[in-house]
Amino acid sequence: MESVKPLRADGRRNRERIVAAAAELVARDGAQVSLEEVARKAGVGSATLHRHFSSRQALLEAVFRDGVAQLCARAAAQPGRSPAAELAAWLEEVTVYTATHRGLAAALLAGPEGLSPEKLCCTDMLREVLDVLVVRASSAGAIHASATTEDLMKLANAIAVANEDDAPTARRVLRLALLGIRP
Repeated sequence: MESVKPLRADGRRNRERIVAAAAELVARDGAQVSLEEVARKAGVGSATLHRHFSSRQALLEAVFRDGVAQLCARAAAQPGRSPAAELAAWLEEVTVYTATHRGLAAALLAGPEGLSPEKLCCTDMLREVLDVLVVRASSAGAIHASATTEDLMKLANAIAVANEDDAPTARRVLRLALLGIRP
């Protein structure tokens, strides 16, 4: 296996700027945003972008991975909440993130490598955090005993995809689903 050479400081900064620019543009314009526009927004040339990311797929994976890593880190920084509130708030964040980053998950799943949800770079990170939150909420009797991590992942994803680019509706529908339709 070939070893990966660490980036120099300027290369690391360029890569970070490219990912930040791509994240902003994907949120605004969707996953089919022009790579040239990403390079311009990041203040780098097209060749620099392609040196760091061999394909659109690779760039989208980096954008998604960084966003999900931030979501996962925030899940650990929620002291003082009840297990049910902690679970609901984090599911809401994931749902809104997915709905807001128009076409990102779909573009990754439909990319040339044909990633399945199980192979998607951050699915395991999401599942690990959600597993912990589900166990806490279940132990506290705050959720139905039959609710699983997989169920809640599917619920959040389905709501996000159905309400792509409409975070307020995605948030409202998720809250309804979590509360049920009982008055």
